[in-house]
Amino acid sequence: MIRRKKKALVLFSGGLDSILAVKILQKQKINVVGIAFSSYFFNTRQAKKSAQEVNIPLKIIYLGSKYLKIVRQPKFGYGSGINPCLDCRILMLREAKRILEKEKFNFIATGEVLGQRPMTQNKQAIKIIEEETGLVGYILRPLSAKLFPPTISEKEKIVARETLFDIRGRSRKKQIELAKEFNITDYPSPAGGCILTEKDFAQKLKHILSKKDIIKSRDIKLLRLGRHFWTNNDQTEIILGRNHQENLRLKQLVKSDEKFIEPKFSGPSALIRGIINQTAIDFTWKKIKERSKNHKGSRQLTADGRKQI
Repeated sequence: MIRRKKKALVLFSGGLDSILAVKILQKQKINVVGIAFSSYFFNTRQAKKSAQEVNIPLKIIYLGSKYLKIVRQPKFGYGSGINPCLDCRILMLREAKRILEKEKFNFIATGEVLGQRPMTQNKQAIKIIEEETGLVGYILRPLSAKLFPPTISEKEKIVARETLFDIRGRSRKKQIELAKEFNITDYPSPAGGCILTEKDFAQKLKHILSKKDIIKSRDIKLLRLGRHFWTNNDQTEIILGRNHQENLRLKQLVKSDEKFIEPKFSGPSALIRGIINQTAIDFTWKKIKERSKNHKGSRQLTADGRKQI
């Protein structure tokens, strides 16, 4: 895996840490190419924006079913929700390794900071990740490199170790100082937590994973919306909008084999999926009325679409 050209493949989220990793390598005249990943649960919008600003080409890898597989059955377990953090990092680096070998990059770099993220950025986790991916010695972490033994790229003088850093922990003070040194003024605030760590979303996703063998992107889109209920022995899913915007979004997403209920009074709209019968209709109206202030004199639908009082 030894390469002659100074060519680095950088895992690039578009956040400040990955921007700094790129800048540190560019300062050494290393040719940098970014790689970003998308799935049902995260996108590459920020990576694309930041890649243009730091003037690097960006490879986009869609993880799709590969990512869903590790969400279902992670080898190294979950974090606080249904987030398979270690397996996620391993999957991304395996994809990066494939490109590293195919396109003859010298090494992979990341914006990781030792101790910043509890599940993946401690020394034990980093050791597991490198061993699982077969990338021991090939992953350079410019922001924390001096806290680790020299990588192959450092030993071969592809990267000058003295230009690297020893940042650790969750404070961003040193990164902000470096941003000023590199004249980086436009960078995003630290990203919010992964949606898979959110308790409400994690519960909904666990439920749907237990009921469906095949999950589609639309299923995940709908999980992000509203309150979810199940009836007919979990064969019917009902989604109630939590606000006006969600009501409108549900109306836009309804398909021909589904039913959308929009009450004439102030209250949530509902999308019904799966088996649609009178049991489902009655259950849906019950949930709508429970979350409505005034529903006297309201009319509801029968399963075949006819109105009844």
